[in-house]
Amino acid sequence: MTAQHGVLPPIELMPKDLSAYRTGNRGVDYVHTFDSGRPGPHVIVNALTHGNEFCGMIAVTHLLERGIKPLRGKLTLIFANVDAYHRFDPSKPFESRFVERDFNRVWDNDTLEGPDATVDVKRARALRHIYAEADALLDLHSTSYAVPPMLIHEPHAKIEPLARHLHSPLHHVILPGVKHPGRPLIQYGAFGDPQATPVALVVECGQHFARSSGDIAIAVTMRFLDFFGLIPTDLAAQYRPEAGQPKRYEVTDVLVAKTDNFVFAAPFVGFEELPGDALIATDGGEEIRAPAEGCTIIMPTRRIMKGRDVVSIARRLQ
Repeated sequence: MTAQHGVLPPIELMPKDLSAYRTGNRGVDYVHTFDSGRPGPHVIVNALTHGNEFCGMIAVTHLLERGIKPLRGKLTLIFANVDAYHRFDPSKPFESRFVERDFNRVWDNDTLEGPDATVDVKRARALRHIYAEADALLDLHSTSYAVPPMLIHEPHAKIEPLARHLHSPLHHVILPGVKHPGRPLIQYGAFGDPQATPVALVVECGQHFARSSGDIAIAVTMRFLDFFGLIPTDLAAQYRPEAGQPKRYEVTDVLVAKTDNFVFAAPFVGFEELPGDALIATDGGEEIRAPAEGCTIIMPTRRIMKGRDVVSIARRLQ
């Protein structure tokens, strides 16, 4: 399947050969941990949660190629769903998001400890103990459509200082609780516990295949490492955040396709603000309408499939 808009975007980023990074030092392929030998947090930068989202791969290879090591604590670099990544086909660029099951919807104990034998869940099981070690996780993603980059996190007080330090992207999306059909990685274990100290957030760095998404991923990664004191201040100073006041949104609902006949009412790409009661979509004949004035569309999917989330609905906070 191509897209609800029917036209494929330009592909400015292509997969790199990651074979040199396959053998890490954690007993799990494509995972590298660097220990400073000094007290400090264990920070993870996570790439390729989705196989066709290359910006995180650009950021992680940037760190590896330049030999950037932590000044304190530990730094772990992960290429996550490499099986999906290796399936990328530029003629069908949206079909390698995952192999059999969305890697970013399996982070609950019932799935991880259950009988599921999909490639993606097996990989999650191999990585779960490493994620569980982290004091902080940056999960780097990108978007199907060319919309403003965004920072996504839960409404926990523990995350606010980090979000303020990162500052940009200037669209901040608050994700309260579990709304997706399947738990995202940033809500796994202690990350999703407001009383626990480990923090996690997602940065959507721009359109999947735009060269600029890689540049944004590198910049936000450097500011993330700077917040935890893992890189020199003069290096961090090269990656200043954008000027401006962030726009904040809170997700109020995640729409899941109930039928094979889910159809958007317009060619939404994201961040459209709708009047109250405006038609968003029909699902097998059922109308889905905007619940309130200013209802905002967040990340509509290009590949609509029954039983999977297709769009988030949000309200503007400021």
